[in-house]
Order: sequence, then C-alpha cells, then structure tokens
Amino acid sequence: MQFKVSPLTKIISLSGFLALGFLLVILSCALFHNYYPLYDILIFLLAPIPNSIFQNRSDYGSSSFMNDSLDGNSGQGASDFGYFCTGMLVTSGLTLPLVLYHCQLINSVSCAMSISGGLIIYSSIVIFSWFFHSSWNEDDSNDALFT
Repeated sequence: MQFKVSPLTKIISLSGFLALGFLLVILSCALFHNYYPLYDILIFLLAPIPNSIFQNRSDYGSSSFMNDSLDGNSGQGASDFGYFCTGMLVTSGLTLPLVLYHCQLINSVSCAMSISGGLIIYSSIVIFSWFFHSSWNEDDSNDALFT
C-alpha cells in the first residue's frame, strides 16, 4: 500500500518550511541590527539554478561512466559543471556566515541562525523540485499506460 499525499498538501507544507528558513535568516539580521546575512538568502536561492539548467544536458550522452565513447567524452560535462556550480554556491552559502563571524561582523547566534535558515531554504527548494519532478514522471508513465 502506497501513501499518497495531495499536491496541495505538499505545496502548503513546503511553503511553511521555506517561510521558516526566511524567518531564521531575517531574524538573524533584525535582532542584531546587522544585515550582512541577507547575502546568504541570495546565495541559497541561486544555488539550485545551475543544476536545473544543466540537468537535461546529460540525456544526450551515456548514462554510465563505463560506456565512454571513442573520443573519451561521455556527454556528462554539462551536468557535471552544473553540479560543480551548485556545490560551489551551497558551500559558499554555508561558509559566508562563518567568515562574517570570523571577521567579527556578526555574532555567533546570528551565524548559527543564518546557516540553519539557509540550509532550510535550500533543502525546501530541492525537496520541492524532487516532489514535483517525481510526480510529473509518474503522471507521464501513467498516461503512457493508458494510451
């Protein structure tokens, strides 16, 4: 028996989760009258974009690393670049509050709130895309069965 959740419930729960992340980052700024952690929101909002742009580029090449073509290029370069840029932005978003704390521009509570809020923002975006990408694939496969 498979547990199905309606798309409206997914959207409402993920929007609440996203609002919690924004609340933590904004409170880390407003409570201590220092607005440097707002850059963290920008970084975490930009982080999934390279991954989503270069995601479909890997469909043209081989899906296995063992099946390289004759020239040694397996067609995974674009998706690997997207993964690299996403990883660079997530790492930058995690370390920016640490660098600001080390430079004594923010305090430790603001650093912890900014890091946790940024992680919540990024994870809610990833979970949102994962939920709805998998539901679109299920809808496509169900439509293919009935045609």
